[in-house]
Amino acid sequence: MKAPNFSLTDQSGTRHNLGDYAGKWLVVYFYPKDDTPGCTKQACTFRDGRDLMTALGAEVVGISKDSARKHASFAAKHGLNFTLLSDPTAEVIDAYGSWKPKKMFGREFLGIHRDTYLINPEGDIVKKYDSVDPATNFQEVYADLKDLSAR
Repeated sequence: MKAPNFSLTDQSGTRHNLGDYAGKWLVVYFYPKDDTPGCTKQACTFRDGRDLMTALGAEVVGISKDSARKHASFAAKHGLNFTLLSDPTAEVIDAYGSWKPKKMFGREFLGIHRDTYLINPEGDIVKKYDSVDPATNFQEVYADLKDLSAR
């Protein structure tokens, strides 16, 4: 399946499109909110493993509804070394299928599911990770990337 296109602004105000990553592996992960415990854990594991990803020709992009300004603060606070994109309307989040019903305190509402997508250099989604564990998501994606990029 082809990855849905996007055109979103990052933490420094630069616009990114899916086409900017053509010819590279791309890890796109969706997360609920900057500076929450799970989201921070997940971001820091991708930060710490970024060199391993780039050695395999991959880039990492995190996407949430938070503003570019909030992303800048989050990235600075935790030394994040990859792109965070702002999707305030959840249009891209929805296009990828990660804007879904959630339940909290007995109430149901639409929200961002913590999903990750591995996209090959041709722009195809080759693996989707549903409702991931923020502590182990990086290791799962890295193992699959290592395997797939060696083929």
